[in-house]
Amino acid sequence: MTPLVYILIANWNGKQTTLECLESIRRISYRPYRTLVIDNASSDGSPQAIRDAEPEVEVLVQQHNLRYAGAMNAGMRYALAQGAGCVVVMNNDVLVHPELLSHLVAAAERDPRAGLVAPKIFYHAAPTRIWYAGGKISFWTGTMAHRGIRDVDRGQYDRPELTDYATGCCVLATRALIERVGMLDPSYYMYAEDADWSLRARRAGFSVLYEPRAVLWHRVSVSAGGHLSRFKLWNKFRGNLQFFSRHASWYHWLVFPWLSVAVNVWAMVRYLVRRRT
Repeated sequence: MTPLVYILIANWNGKQTTLECLESIRRISYRPYRTLVIDNASSDGSPQAIRDAEPEVEVLVQQHNLRYAGAMNAGMRYALAQGAGCVVVMNNDVLVHPELLSHLVAAAERDPRAGLVAPKIFYHAAPTRIWYAGGKISFWTGTMAHRGIRDVDRGQYDRPELTDYATGCCVLATRALIERVGMLDPSYYMYAEDADWSLRARRAGFSVLYEPRAVLWHRVSVSAGGHLSRFKLWNKFRGNLQFFSRHASWYHWLVFPWLSVAVNVWAMVRYLVRRRT
């Protein structure tokens, strides 16, 4: 018997983006699944617009903006109470392949230790260019990086495997993981809560998996104002600092502050060379 899967989507004043995401979800072939939108006190009429356009979608309206982690945690509590065997935490700025859930669930069922399963993710603006094909955490450089980012997909990342972290853009979480490890940490304002969840899962003995047969397309950083917006860069820095301050060992601190500066200066030089000021 296939488990009930709840797809959880956080929305904050993203009515049109969320509606386009929900339209793609409607074509998902897997059964049984339900979709829940957690609305973070939007002022753009999102809840009613979603109910009107997608009457099958459940909407959980929050009185305050709980941000990403808080909204998703509210959704997970609701989903588990409804009997969900798995939940899929998903950004609203994605379009999904109809077989997405089938492959994510199959990957989880193949591994008895599975806790988190992430798909291959492409850029929406460049549908064959990879945004995420697994993730790598380095405590020596103080960095978290997507494997394969900006590479054209030639099948080079088509093998299912373990990964350091699953991106919160889209990740399936099993009920067993949530009940044992817990949910996302809402103390992260924005960014790095997915890496924190993944690390806690791995330390508790769960597998964090990358499943390349499951795919979707991501409109990168729509809610954060763009890939290189000040808002995104500041909050990503803040989230990463919180993550490494919490999880790095004392000996990493002898090295990673300096290497982290070097890595970021090098990235800045590359952006300037490309005139992305």
